[in-house]
Amino acid sequence: MDYSKFFSADVPSFLRSPVREIFRKVDLSAICSFAGGYPAAVTFPTDQIPSLTAKVLEKYGTKALQYGATQGVPELREVIARRYGVPVSQVQITTSSQQGIDVCSRVFLNPGDVVLADNPVYLGALQSFKAYRAEVHSISETVASNIKFIYVIPDFNNPSGKTMTLEEREEVVRVARELDILIIEDSPYRELRYSGEPVKTIRELASERTLQLGSFSKIFAPGFRLGWIIGPEELLEQIYVCKQCLDLCPPVLDQYMAAEFMGSGALDANLVKTIAEYRRRRDLMLSLLEKYMPSGVSWTYPEGGLFLWLTLPEGVDTVAMYDEALSRGVAYVAGSFFYTDGSHRNTMRLNFSFVDEAKMEPGIKLLADIISHAV
Repeated sequence: MDYSKFFSADVPSFLRSPVREIFRKVDLSAICSFAGGYPAAVTFPTDQIPSLTAKVLEKYGTKALQYGATQGVPELREVIARRYGVPVSQVQITTSSQQGIDVCSRVFLNPGDVVLADNPVYLGALQSFKAYRAEVHSISETVASNIKFIYVIPDFNNPSGKTMTLEEREEVVRVARELDILIIEDSPYRELRYSGEPVKTIRELASERTLQLGSFSKIFAPGFRLGWIIGPEELLEQIYVCKQCLDLCPPVLDQYMAAEFMGSGALDANLVKTIAEYRRRRDLMLSLLEKYMPSGVSWTYPEGGLFLWLTLPEGVDTVAMYDEALSRGVAYVAGSFFYTDGSHRNTMRLNFSFVDEAKMEPGIKLLADIISHAV
């Protein structure tokens, strides 16, 4: 039976995630995976989850197991509002920050509209924009019309690991105001800074046209699937209406647990340990790259986040050499998947947060050997 006739016109625009395809085919415990954006399990506050659950159930009872408000439970919205210095009315809870990206795409994009973004760009965002049949162009490109918003990850970008300077953020604001368009500021990693000084958020520079996305996935636990959007009330109102048909409400028990965890100070205490853990892992990977990578290979030195970006000599194809790498027990994500035109096949993204530290040196050594034979 030919099922293709049943699919919508959007389906051909769906992009497969190469990262998820890896996870689908390979047992991660059996290889050295630098591919995903998984946080380290040791950063999860597993010892506090039983007492946190008991506290929430004692405090809220069956309310924590019932449907909740589409905007999110008031307790979590209030905690986030206090933390980031905004009115509660400017906080919308989402079922993951990935939903935040998707709901913004759903609310603002028509087929043929244009999104301006960093190039390379976060693959999950690229998937969402393409699913709604939008065109994605680099911020540096000159595009004539139909631009709806600028999408950026200013702090510890995924995939590049880079952080935008204040001047670069001000330039994004200048372009947005000149074109009279919105800015989607994706900030899942901002709390994970290991060196350098914080830079003002784009929301602080242009709150009137910025929707800032946050996430508990990298600072609490990704399995809770909780995020948030901070932005102008008029924009959040339409996102609120849209979310009613997506999930009715975010997970209620998870929200109460996140509210207690963040509001009690436990989140900040856990962040101290998380930052120390990731700083050590980042520094270890950087030292191993220095030790093993052949000449002609360069990489970023991220001040935070979870990723490093490698650039290999021209002519090296990281897509072509991927099967060999996987067969030898090491995984990465080819950089071309993050480019809107599939270019820069001589790049790759490496994650330093997830892999066991004992596996990191043999994994980098093996990857360097594969690259050396490809150069």
